[in-house]
Amino acid sequence: MPAPLRDDVRLLGGLLGTVLRETGGQELLDDVERLRELSIRAYDDPSGTVLAEAETLVEGLSMARAEQVARAFTCYFHLANLAEEYHRVRVLREREAEFATRATTPDDSLPEAFDQLVGEVGREEALRRLRRLEFRPVLTAHPTEARRRAVSGAVRRIATLLDERDAQRLGGTSLAENERRLLAEIDTMWRTAPIREHKPSVLDEVKTALGVFDATMFDTFPSVYRRLDDWLLGDEAGREEPLVRPFVSLGTWIGGDRDGNPNVTAEVTRQAAAIAADHALAALEQQTRLVGRKLTLDQDGTPPSDGLRALWERQRRLSEAVTSSASAASPREPHRAVLLVVADRIAATRARDADLAYPTAEQLESDLRVVQESLVAAGAPRAAYGDLQQLVWQVETFGFHLAELEVRQHSQVHEAALAEIAEKGLHGDLSDRTREVLDTYRALGAVQERYGVRAARRYIVSFTQKPEHLAAVYELAELAFDGADEAPVIDAIPLFETFADLRASVDILESMLTLPQVQRRLAENGRRVEVMLGYSDSSKDVGPVSATLALHDAQSRIAQWAERHDITLTLFHGRGGALGRGGGPANRAVLAQPPGSVDGRFKLTEQGEVILARYGDPTIASRHIEQVAAATLLASAPSTEKRNAEATERYRDLAAALDESSRRRFHDLVRADGFPQWFAQVTPLEEVGLLPIGSRPARRGLSVSSLDDLRAIPWVFSWSQARINLAGWYGLGTALKEFGDLELLREAHREWPLFATLLDNVEMSLAKTDERIAERYLALGERDDLAQAILDELRLTREQVLAVTENAWPLAGRRVLGRAVQLRSPYVDALSLLQVRALRGLRSGAEGTVKDELQHLLLLTVNGVAAGLQNTG
Repeated sequence: MPAPLRDDVRLLGGLLGTVLRETGGQELLDDVERLRELSIRAYDDPSGTVLAEAETLVEGLSMARAEQVARAFTCYFHLANLAEEYHRVRVLREREAEFATRATTPDDSLPEAFDQLVGEVGREEALRRLRRLEFRPVLTAHPTEARRRAVSGAVRRIATLLDERDAQRLGGTSLAENERRLLAEIDTMWRTAPIREHKPSVLDEVKTALGVFDATMFDTFPSVYRRLDDWLLGDEAGREEPLVRPFVSLGTWIGGDRDGNPNVTAEVTRQAAAIAADHALAALEQQTRLVGRKLTLDQDGTPPSDGLRALWERQRRLSEAVTSSASAASPREPHRAVLLVVADRIAATRARDADLAYPTAEQLESDLRVVQESLVAAGAPRAAYGDLQQLVWQVETFGFHLAELEVRQHSQVHEAALAEIAEKGLHGDLSDRTREVLDTYRALGAVQERYGVRAARRYIVSFTQKPEHLAAVYELAELAFDGADEAPVIDAIPLFETFADLRASVDILESMLTLPQVQRRLAENGRRVEVMLGYSDSSKDVGPVSATLALHDAQSRIAQWAERHDITLTLFHGRGGALGRGGGPANRAVLAQPPGSVDGRFKLTEQGEVILARYGDPTIASRHIEQVAAATLLASAPSTEKRNAEATERYRDLAAALDESSRRRFHDLVRADGFPQWFAQVTPLEEVGLLPIGSRPARRGLSVSSLDDLRAIPWVFSWSQARINLAGWYGLGTALKEFGDLELLREAHREWPLFATLLDNVEMSLAKTDERIAERYLALGERDDLAQAILDELRLTREQVLAVTENAWPLAGRRVLGRAVQLRSPYVDALSLLQVRALRGLRSGAEGTVKDELQHLLLLTVNGVAAGLQNTG
């Protein structure tokens, strides 16, 4: 472990020990330390004696003490996570400073990607591709962020104190004061109940995501543009018009995704859009005032242009009072006065003052451009392309809506609504659900009318299995508005989720083109089509290996379909944070995509815990955006496309063999009689559904009689809690062994990006799997055959993957990450033993108060294990 990180972990761990001793006495700290020591020693004890001793210790704790110990380890993980995150920030800052003094560019950066592209296609073509680059992260509120918002706040404050300690080289009384404040924050974290009393509402989830916008996104997105533009323009940066156009466009499902979530109503969608717009307008108003107040350029040295004078006259006609106030505050400073009025107009837009409000964000941008052009004409380009340009980028990126609100609904809901309307008539005695479907379209219309078409026009259809499922979206919109002319602008987006749907995707898309509504939209939007691919259900359907290959094949065929029809295609990747749901480094995944499937556009879901991890810190957010954008730019480079195309063809037979073997092995397990019920017995599936971490129900039905009833998120979440991570690797070991040609597999690992990415993700999944702990979960059920099948496949997969990657242990080739996982695993083991104790008691039929206590202990450990493993759901 790097020395600065080790020092931070020791500091925070020691302070947590102080808090535990102060609040629970030396006995609590002793219990925590004994369990910690045994868990660490158990890693070097192949006999299992030490782990059994740790289990005995856990069984002997009183219920109250067990809860305290679980909370202590959970707090430790929150502190260790923030130390690791802060160290990553520290390293990125040092790397940035290092590269600032060199002519070379950092790895995985946009400048590096642009340089490579220039070498392959020339500067003009590289600039053209850069200007049409699109990165579209879409925030979703899937219940994988087990950490409370109150705890997240404490974590951020502690990180700030670490930064203060690091940056200012504190000593003496200042260092003592810093330590006192750290102790106070850790004490607050310890005393904060780790589990919410109630499930968050949808609007709570909206506000949580918007907290990240306020903290980082508003300033970070344009700062990424600025860094790239500074590099492209060199010495002329700040004096010439920027070459970079905004390429990040934020989307959100929070408040729009009603598939399986009855809490998302039409009224909630309206409120979600209003809350987001309020945050965007408040940020724009504040930024405009800041820029305006600094623009103290005298009119003699920086005379206004005719355009600026005309704008001032228009502002005077809108409000004499507002312009008089701005003029009085800015004597002989016309640019400043105009911008202060612009800020007042943004405030009026937020307050819905029709006399002063901007009708659209485009009109605000137009006014800012007038100010900018006047400054350039007056010989003040640095004022034009400095803070003012940052503001222009913010308006272009966020508009008045902040993030495009996307609606998602299940195809069967639309079918049922149309059938009911056909039977009862549009104005008949319709069910609440059908009325809600129609109200959703009216909510979309209201959002578009208030904030513009950009604010909400995408409508995703879950389980799209035929073109009629897309036609239903347009038909219902027309029914809701008594005709197509009054209906809102809608782009119906198919979501292909299951293995069968992925196979049928091109046939469905081909038939989709015959719909008149689709043809009309193609004519209006420049023949742009979006298609969403679901990683979660396909993996639950056929296993991780077959799902990965099926998704890759579908992307290739869809890209070829789009090229045949002269369509500009955007593939929308429904990736999760967990490895069983398409997780792992997004930039590596982009570079492994088939030729033509990216073409400068990448869209993906950023789910649950991932939002804070990737965007919670501005330095990390900048790095993430740069890496994904750079990969998106390079994915269509001739060398990348050539390599992927040749590798796909060369290893086609290997792919077919892996697909067939892994799918058969996966189906043998999950289709065994009684498997769904057994799965619920040996994992905390039922209890995870009780955890108040998301507004969305964990499953579709009341019981798990079939895996079809179960959402993919708790499927993955439960396996990871049980330290098995089955959703990330099951079937691969059998497939590799049956293929048999080790040299060809090693060659494929070196030469085929898709296969390399698959094995990298499996290695991560295996690294977070623990066979000793897994055995204790699997023993909770009464199916030795199923338990043995999982353990056998786990051992086989580890053996085969390590043979192909030529690593001594999982993640050995990724030294820093692998070591970090190894170091935290014993601490996760301690929580897992507490969780097994709770599960064992619950599965033995505990009732009354004892059952309540066991459930509470289990939910506490779910929080802790999630914090320890990090990418859990």
